[in-house]
Parts: sequence; C-alpha cells; structure tokens
Amino acid sequence: MPRVRKGSARRQAKKRILKAVKGHRGPAGRLYRSAKVAAVRAAVNARIDRKRRKRDFRGLWIARLSGACRQRDIRYSQFISGCKKANIQLNRKMLSEIAIADPAGFDAIVNAAKAAIA
Repeated sequence: MPRVRKGSARRQAKKRILKAVKGHRGPAGRLYRSAKVAAVRAAVNARIDRKRRKRDFRGLWIARLSGACRQRDIRYSQFISGCKKANIQLNRKMLSEIAIADPAGFDAIVNAAKAAIA
C-alpha cells in the first residue's frame, strides 16, 4: 500500500494559516513557516490586548471623572469614597457618561458625595 502524505488536508491547513496572516508584511504574509509563527504571535497578542482594552477604558473613565470632579472642587478619590458612603452604586463608566452628557445630574451626584463625606 502506498504511503499517504496528508494531501489536501495539508494544503487546506496551509491555506488557513496564510489566509489568517493576509496583510502582514514581508515573509510573514507569504511564506508558510514565517506565517505560522506570525499567526501564533498574533493570536497571543490578540488575547493580551482584549484584556488590556478593559484596563485602558477604565483609565479613560477615571481620567474623565477626575477632570469633572476637579471642576467641582473635589478630588477623584474623595468623590469615589463619598459615592460609596452615599450608597451610589454607579460604575465609573456610567459616572463618566453622566459627567459628559448631563452636567446638572453629575452636580447632584457630587453634592450627594460631598454630603456623605462631611
């Protein structure tokens, strides 16, 4: 019986890898061995960056809140502490959206936080 050497399965696997790295520069986008390494590295970095995106957004929300709080003569840390004491259970994303879209509503939240601190 003749020896079977994967045939179409190998070709499909190679095509799958090369399709995944389409758009990469140099050998990583054209040559199979380089493409395989590039595909693995891309998958690893994609997973890392999915985690990093969450971290980056939280930093953005905190920066927005910090600026909005400083305009109202309160520090960010005091504001968050006051929100916890006043039992305001809004997350940082929602608080930053309120600060941008509804300044009057954010003023009310800040006043409640200030009252809870005092």
